[in-house]
Amino acid sequence: MLTRVFGPIINSSPALKRAVWGRWYQFLARSYKNEDWTFMNYGYANLDGGDSAPPLYLQEGDEPDRHSILLYHRTVGDADLRGKDVLEVGSGRGGGSSFLARYHNPASMLGIDYSESAAALSSKRHTAPNLSFRQGDAENIPSPDASFDAVVNVESSHCYGSMERFLGEVVRVLRPGGQFLWVDMRPRGKFDETREQFRGAGLGMLQETEITGNVVHALDLVTDRKREAISKQVPKFLMPYFEDFAGVRGTRVYEALKAGDVQYWRCALQKPTD
Repeated sequence: MLTRVFGPIINSSPALKRAVWGRWYQFLARSYKNEDWTFMNYGYANLDGGDSAPPLYLQEGDEPDRHSILLYHRTVGDADLRGKDVLEVGSGRGGGSSFLARYHNPASMLGIDYSESAAALSSKRHTAPNLSFRQGDAENIPSPDASFDAVVNVESSHCYGSMERFLGEVVRVLRPGGQFLWVDMRPRGKFDETREQFRGAGLGMLQETEITGNVVHALDLVTDRKREAISKQVPKFLMPYFEDFAGVRGTRVYEALKAGDVQYWRCALQKPTD
């Protein structure tokens, strides 16, 4: 919705980009408080002969969100979060942080989101002894230096005003040797710029994989469920915008991903040990 209406203006102004996306997510959290809606990402599905997430057993209550959860599971990959202090930047409605806290067993799992309403909703909806949420800006993370062993960022960084400032904050709050686990989309040919931003921040690339096909396959599998949920919860005049935001089949976002005009990347990076 926002990129369709304001795209050229937003892209020319980092401060406006950050403000507009922030207002949009505040609106979503305040207006749509259905506690069953806990994920906002496009999801991930395994492909025959392609990139695959590790096998994952889910509890019955988590099964309806399998593809959104699989995106987190693939993002973490073979990183061992057990007993670690983990931060998710851009935690949205909290489903991803909750999954990581319950299935990957970190010592602590903190989710921060620019939207105060989203952070409050997450705190109400998700409870686990090692899990907490708070409001926080990706470009000014409210945590001391060297606070975390891993930082997770899922389908969020394209909203930030300054990727360089965000990555500077990631490096600041990571402990030496800590990992940055990232997935997001970029226009075709623009990931080279993101790769250089990682390098400029001092992060070393451990793994790099394009997963566009997996994301499109997931969108195909969940389109009907998303359409049904939107039709039940959203006024009719807003439905096209919500469908575009959700990436359901046939929308501008979906078609751009399917055509490869927008590509989806997954990276595991590491802060140097000294």
